[in-house]
Amino acid sequence: MRFDIITIFPEIFVPIFNESIIKRAKAKKKVQIHVHDLREYSKDKHRKVDDRPFGGGPGMVMTPQPLFDAIKKIKGRRKAKVVMMCPTGIPLTQSMGKRLVKNKNLIIICGHYEGIDERVRKKLVDENISIGDYILTGGELPAMVLVDCLTRLVPGVLGKSESLVDESFEKNLLEYPQYTRPSNFRGIKVPNVLLSGHHAEVEKWRNEQSLKITKKNRPDLFQEYQEDK
Repeated sequence: MRFDIITIFPEIFVPIFNESIIKRAKAKKKVQIHVHDLREYSKDKHRKVDDRPFGGGPGMVMTPQPLFDAIKKIKGRRKAKVVMMCPTGIPLTQSMGKRLVKNKNLIIICGHYEGIDERVRKKLVDENISIGDYILTGGELPAMVLVDCLTRLVPGVLGKSESLVDESFEKNLLEYPQYTRPSNFRGIKVPNVLLSGHHAEVEKWRNEQSLKITKKNRPDLFQEYQEDK
């Protein structure tokens, strides 16, 4: 899968994309990540990419020209889905990730300032994505989250297929608690069932814990799980 990220802060992505699973996915050529400096596409002599909003108001708005030219150049003749990271978008979920990862090429626009000229959204953007009900300085961190989410879903990136099966949000449930050695740490013991070697009982315990945690922390997901049964 190929990611093309359009941003005014290209250097911010370097340390994140050169570590952990994303680094290994790039090394195995499972994903390609290209980060593009939006200012390189500006026709303004000062490489300006923003201007004052029509109608007044605080802040600046990203202008359409650099984005139109950037997407045209980046996309070329390839078929690519264009998404924009913004707080007004559809919340990113695991199911959305499974749908988006089916695209071979994904162009991600990182918004900034007070937003992006609406003509970009209407003419170029296929989907608007949010990572939560809060405001960040720009779309760079959300773009990193999206790339990380999708990279994990690319076939062959994770070592074991089971790594995806039991993760949170599969089947609308949060993941059960995990323990490792030692079995007794400072008087805090691992539940006996996990030491029993009885796989059916372990599975039953894990399912019960997932239900309990989901009901407490995410009643909305628990309701969906109940409706899907």
